[in-house]
Amino acid sequence: MTTLRPWWRRTVKCEIRRSDFVPLGLPDIHFVLAACALACLGLLLVASSSIEVASDRHGQPFSFAVKHGLFLAIASAGSIVAYLIPTRWWYHYATHFLLLSMILLAIILIPGVGLTVKGATRWLDFGFFNLQPSEFAKFTMMLFLASYLVRRLEEVRRQFSGFVKPMAVVGLIAILLLMEPDYGTLLVLSCAVMGVLLLAGAPFTQYLVFGSALVLGLIFLAVIEPYRFERIETIFNPWADRYGAGYQLTQALLAFGRGGLFGMGLGNSVQKLFYLPEAHTDFVFAILAEELGLIGALSTVAVMTYLIWRGLLIGRRAELGDRPFAAYFTYGLVLLIALQILINLGVNIGLAPTTGLTLPLLSYGGSSLIMTAVSLGVIARISADNLLGGRS
Repeated sequence: MTTLRPWWRRTVKCEIRRSDFVPLGLPDIHFVLAACALACLGLLLVASSSIEVASDRHGQPFSFAVKHGLFLAIASAGSIVAYLIPTRWWYHYATHFLLLSMILLAIILIPGVGLTVKGATRWLDFGFFNLQPSEFAKFTMMLFLASYLVRRLEEVRRQFSGFVKPMAVVGLIAILLLMEPDYGTLLVLSCAVMGVLLLAGAPFTQYLVFGSALVLGLIFLAVIEPYRFERIETIFNPWADRYGAGYQLTQALLAFGRGGLFGMGLGNSVQKLFYLPEAHTDFVFAILAEELGLIGALSTVAVMTYLIWRGLLIGRRAELGDRPFAAYFTYGLVLLIALQILINLGVNIGLAPTTGLTLPLLSYGGSSLIMTAVSLGVIARISADNLLGGRS
């Protein structure tokens, strides 16, 4: 008798030739230009918003800007490497990458190993660079989900078990994320997975079950920890405790108000002068609105929206070209970026509680920037292969 391998180990063996590393065509130039524009804007914003903090902490006004520039160079190299890797290679090692990310998430929970900042243990300290495994885990979960859908698409569309299995994997990652804790990443990952399953054709009734469970779970997490419930209350009236729980949000709103229509000019923000905490990370968009005004903020959102739309279009073209793995992988990566943008903007304007999520390509943060660039490189490769039918 032939012994069947477990469902999570069932992959299709493929031979990858040296010629496979050469893209079939050119990537979507509109997608690439939008990403490059946001990355360049991010470098300017980090330099502007971090000058005073960098001077106070390190005695060098551009220390954060220099580090971000180095991260951007590494991220650019990573995106180029990802662009040169054939899509079938990602498919072949999907499960291996997922297991590696889960091991890294577990390692940081070992006492004395993970770096703890403000009560959260989310990083591995390598001296100059702090690695955040949750960023890698989001990427690998989308990779695994795409490979799973290729193998089990009919089961996902016809049977409840096909929906449960990937959600069970998310549940394992969720346990590790809750122990850090990192609720923002958990929310983004859960919604992105459910979004890809919906695009793959999973019955909508299953979303009612898991969606209800997710909402109830979030409510439970908010109730059991008073500080989380306080953050949610702050959204509705941040001015009631403007020097306490509502301090960050009120300062962010003041930044939007100061910016007006055309802004105070690049580098002329007042809120970055120790009024708005984490101005170069979580609240960089508020500084953008203060310095570039409503016009600059809306223009930036427009470029982000265009980037997301082009990404989804690339995924759709892959799906129409009978390349399901490339399509679902693209959908997953684009949804991760879109959801993180949406939540970060919501935090900045007071529509969502503070989560600690960075704004992709704009905020300071090495792990997020590098993994976002790698994701964009993968999508660009898929867009290049779409032109001539692809090899995956």
